[in-house]
Amino acid sequence: MSNKILVTYASRLGSTAGVAEAIGKTLAEIGAQVDVLSMQEVKDVAQYQAVVAGSAINGGIWLPEAMQFVQTHRAELSQKPFAAFLVCMTMTMSNGKYRERVAEWLDPVRALVKPVSEGLFAGVLNISQIPSFADRLKFRLSVVLGVWKEGDHRDWNAIRAWASSLRPLLLG
Repeated sequence: MSNKILVTYASRLGSTAGVAEAIGKTLAEIGAQVDVLSMQEVKDVAQYQAVVAGSAINGGIWLPEAMQFVQTHRAELSQKPFAAFLVCMTMTMSNGKYRERVAEWLDPVRALVKPVSEGLFAGVLNISQIPSFADRLKFRLSVVLGVWKEGDHRDWNAIRAWASSLRPLLLG
């Protein structure tokens, strides 16, 4: 096994992929060897000393392929440092009671593998990219009602700070 860290992600519209790339870049800048791959590209995690896995949130849950990744690799992930992150628009809401619930969305992941650290990040809302007409309509209504604002809400400083904090947890 090498000293390499896998940063892997499940993304629908690219926001989570961007977060994963920023995490990987930050870890590399502080001296780690890193591969950043979508979860569909990962066949084996045995070659990695540690794994950072993240998913976009849809309906309060990790994407199905993200949960499948954790289930498939559960035994190996339990034997090495594992960190988890999520990306969702709920993190942009001003109402704290909604934001407090976001951490609960990692419960199904925690039930399979205990993360050494968790990152909760806001994403991007670009309504024109949403494939479903009904979902586009719901998001447009939410924007009109002031629930969310369209745009890129990723806090790159917070993402980089979390990634920096991972190095000693993942590589010892």
